[in-house]
Amino acid sequence: MFPGMGGGRGGMNPKKMQSMMKQMGIEMSEIDNAEQVIIKTPDGDIIIDNPSISIMRAQGVDTYQINGDVKKAPKELVIPDEDIRLVCEQTGASAEDAKKALEENNGDLAEAILALSS
Repeated sequence: MFPGMGGGRGGMNPKKMQSMMKQMGIEMSEIDNAEQVIIKTPDGDIIIDNPSISIMRAQGVDTYQINGDVKKAPKELVIPDEDIRLVCEQTGASAEDAKKALEENNGDLAEAILALSS
């Protein structure tokens, strides 16, 4: 990225690098007391425990670099009680069967009702 900043011998010392970056209008800072970072996605959460977070600010834009212990948590399907009651009313099924049908159909009411009706 910058000449003379490569790893290994002869690399630029961090203070000199920071000074050079500041001259270019780039500021670096860190978040020292973060315990966890959670990134929410449609498929689930990406959880980073014990994160080390660096922030680079250049031309009014903040860029975050996060390192830590990464784990993924799949999205948890939450079935509302109202949906279970509706499926029970429409099909005559028990609450347990209605909930199971909703879970098997990713919470889709129509599909759960069709599954229990056939």
